[in-house]
Amino acid sequence: MSSSAVSDPAPTSGATPRRAAVASLVGTTIEWYDFYLYATAAALVFAPLFFTDADPATGVLASFATYAAGFGARPIGAVVAGHLGDRIGRRAVLVGSLVLMGVATTFIGLLPTYPTVGLLAPVLLVVLRLAQGLAVGAEWAGAVLMAVEHAETERRRGLFGSFPQIGSSAGMLLASGVYTAVLAIAGKEAFLAGAWRIPFLLSAVLVVVGLAIRLTLADPAVFTAARDAGTLSRRPVLEVLRTDWRTVLLTVGSRIAQNSVYILATTFALTYLAQGDSGAAEGAGLTAVIIASAIGLFSTPLWAVLSDRVGRKPVYLAGAIGAPLFLGAFFLLLDTGSTVLVVVGMVVLVNLFHDAMYGPQAAWYGELFDTRLRYSGASLGYQIGSVIGGTTPLVATALLYAGGGSPWLIWGYFGVLFAICVVSTVLLPETHRGGLRTAREKVSA
Repeated sequence: MSSSAVSDPAPTSGATPRRAAVASLVGTTIEWYDFYLYATAAALVFAPLFFTDADPATGVLASFATYAAGFGARPIGAVVAGHLGDRIGRRAVLVGSLVLMGVATTFIGLLPTYPTVGLLAPVLLVVLRLAQGLAVGAEWAGAVLMAVEHAETERRRGLFGSFPQIGSSAGMLLASGVYTAVLAIAGKEAFLAGAWRIPFLLSAVLVVVGLAIRLTLADPAVFTAARDAGTLSRRPVLEVLRTDWRTVLLTVGSRIAQNSVYILATTFALTYLAQGDSGAAEGAGLTAVIIASAIGLFSTPLWAVLSDRVGRKPVYLAGAIGAPLFLGAFFLLLDTGSTVLVVVGMVVLVNLFHDAMYGPQAAWYGELFDTRLRYSGASLGYQIGSVIGGTTPLVATALLYAGGGSPWLIWGYFGVLFAICVVSTVLLPETHRGGLRTAREKVSA
């Protein structure tokens, strides 16, 4: 990568690097709690509540279709947030995304179900899921850049960038934990009768906490310096697509498999276990997700720190090559019905291979783009790459049925996704040394 070798501006007085990183972690934890809570409910609850007249298989497919709808909205959120984030600042967009996510999730907890209002119930569910998608589309790049651009030194940029990434594991841990606790206390019958709403309504409280923290932050100095100098782009989304389209495209390619394999493990696997013949209860899957999410609080930053030392690409490639090779064994472990082996499979796939990609990702994507276009470029690459991942439960369920209950078609599908991921990763430049780009420089592999 060609670089201007410009040192990073000092952090603003309004937010120390640690404070910005912790604030990003708290905010993304709340956002991902909301988003993943829907994923868990889509896998285990929404089919009988919102698609009552459908047969079980169709109900599951319909439920996963509403789940995928949120991912379809994420690029739209990325476009809007990219424009605003590169024009008016990172903080304002982050506050707006958190409010939108909280309102949408709380309203899901208030929705009437199909037996009460008929087709209006799934329609309203899709609308609120789209709102969640818009919020997450706006959230990720802002939270990541708030941490990465505040980093004290280039040698710790991966570490600081991993804090909002940890929010994914923390959000999944919180969502799975709350879901499991409410289910255990209420029982399956009472849960389906109405207790399922409690985890969604809890979002209103969490959003207030997140807002209290985010409103204390200031925009990073590297951004405010560009704004004060009058060098901000008037149309950052269009400009990054015109001048850095290749980087955006390769970022999308490097993202699709990482996102997809995580959703396969933490969402589709729950349905796979619940419907399988192994006798494994859905509780085994939830337990595995909770344990992997807890470990992710540590494995994600460890992989990020390693990328600060040896580079983003070697660490990312280790995960991108290892994950598809292990995927066949993952399904064999699920088929055993043993909670211990299900946990082992989940931990290896998520914490060893997935987190090797996810840990360095925030810093890497931020380093790939010029400051004046960074929100737009990183957000577009990340969120467009998320769309394929959002269809994972739907595609995997269809491939499972097509394969007569065998998961090997799913494995083949992921082989294609990871081939794209590996090629894209190889073609992207290494970026872990040097200041954040502050001039209009094209990335060259």
